[in-house]
Amino acid sequence: MITVGQRLLVKDTSSSEDVGVYYTVKSGDTLYGIAKQYGLSVDELKAMNNLKSNTLSINQKLLVSGTSPSTPSTSTYDTYIVQKGDSLWSIANKHNTTVDNLKSINNLSSNVLSIGQKLLVPKGNTSSTKQYVVKSGDTLYKIAQNNGTTVTDIVNLNNLPSTNLSIGQVLQIP
Repeated sequence: MITVGQRLLVKDTSSSEDVGVYYTVKSGDTLYGIAKQYGLSVDELKAMNNLKSNTLSINQKLLVSGTSPSTPSTSTYDTYIVQKGDSLWSIANKHNTTVDNLKSINNLSSNVLSIGQKLLVPKGNTSSTKQYVVKSGDTLYKIAQNNGTTVTDIVNLNNLPSTNLSIGQVLQIP
């Protein structure tokens, strides 16, 4: 399916050189599955093909390699899998980088993340934070006190909009 305003990559037939490697979508394929098969993130695959949605069509051709010079080298990046409660800010903070840098590295156009999404993060740049899963009866004060930190540090590190907690919420603890 082609939508108005969608950019399409076409092969230049005036040259004998192939501009990239393409994958033909089959029934049951997902962006995640195709991206994983070619060592890409979903966001990279979407950016390479100028896709605005996650909808695929059978026989659709997707560029999977060859024309994305801005694709970061995996030798300088680690993969981080987004967890419940993560935000770009908390991930950037944990890996001693900035939100803008994370967005650039991963070709993200928004701050929206999905649980299980793979992000590239600067290699060996992890700060000393740990994860804590909120349990029944927990308060920020009690969590801070038990972990030798402050409520303010926890709120700032996790970019919390309020001091309300939810059971099962994952917090980064400095």
